[in-house]
Amino acid sequence: MDIYKIQKEIDAIISSSNTTDTKLQEICDTLENQISYYDWVGFYFKNGNKEELKLAQYTGEETEHTIIPFGKGICGQVAVSNQNFVVQDVSEQDNYISCGWKVKSEIVIPIFVDGENVGQIDIDSHTANTFTDSDEDLLEYICKKVATIL
Repeated sequence: MDIYKIQKEIDAIISSSNTTDTKLQEICDTLENQISYYDWVGFYFKNGNKEELKLAQYTGEETEHTIIPFGKGICGQVAVSNQNFVVQDVSEQDNYISCGWKVKSEIVIPIFVDGENVGQIDIDSHTANTFTDSDEDLLEYICKKVATIL
């Protein structure tokens, strides 16, 4: 993974004249195409005033988890904790919502706008023990960039 190259691609997407929805979809597609072990990439955002997340743009297999209550699953936990959550082996998590039998690991990074957790990027991998500090750094960078267009 060439983080610098991917960051440049993300910068170009963010600075383009496309709509926010198109930019978010392009980010999903870029990450899934550029990083071999990113098998599902998506954004969840707070659903209005409700204590739940709503699926926005994503790439990968369809998911039935289009609404996730705060506190439920990895994404729901991040909505409450405001902290990154890296799960190297989803089978070891009690509060995990299965998105498919192929998913072995997951990383979720919150997106903050003016100090408020407004959403997150969620990555699923079919490979266990795959995420590193580099993944976390890259995704934090992307979330900061995404925050500028929300």
